[in-house]
This record gives sequence, C-alpha cells and structure tokens, in this order.
Amino acid sequence: MPIIKILPHPELCPQGAEIKAPAGTSICEALLDNDIEIEHACDMSCACTTCHVIVREGFDSLNELDENEEDLLDRAWGLEPNSRLSCQAILAQKDLVVEIPKYTINLAKEKH
Repeated sequence: MPIIKILPHPELCPQGAEIKAPAGTSICEALLDNDIEIEHACDMSCACTTCHVIVREGFDSLNELDENEEDLLDRAWGLEPNSRLSCQAILAQKDLVVEIPKYTINLAKEKH
C-alpha cells in the first residue's frame, strides 16, 4: 500500500502527515479518508481546480492526465509542471510526496 507524505499546510495539515491508501484510490479520496479536508467543490467530477496538488515525488507513478484535467489545470492557482487535480490522480504502488497549495482559486477570490 503506497504512503502519501503530505507537506505541512497552514490550515489543512499544519504538521504535515503520512497516510496509507490502496492503489487505485485518488489522492483526493485518500486525503479525505484521513481527515485532511482538501477542498473539492465539484465533488471530484473533474469540473474545477479546488483539489489541485503539487506532486513533489512519485509524479510519474500516477495515471496519465487526460485532456479535461490538462485544460482545468491551466486555471489552477500556483500551477507547476508536476501539478495534478487530486480527484483525478490515481495512486499506483509508489509512495508520493504531495504539497497542497496555500490557496485555491475559490479561496483567493473569497479573501480578496
């Protein structure tokens, strides 16, 4: 069972965390199942960017991005080459290191 190391996030996971999740699970599901309340405004239907994460290690072990995810990622706050929508990124057998960006597009709009 792969281990996901979540880097510290000031609100969602201040101390960081290490969680286990079965292969075939999305990163979003794994986080939610372990009480890390990542935003997922579209209920994991690949229709928003609120569950955007940056995969610092293990990116190549995830399933390939499809066209819909690529298009949505273009609108994600803090986009990096190893960004994924956590609802679409499916775990394989390799461990991951994941960073949850400080802001989502929704949070940036609400705070300004």
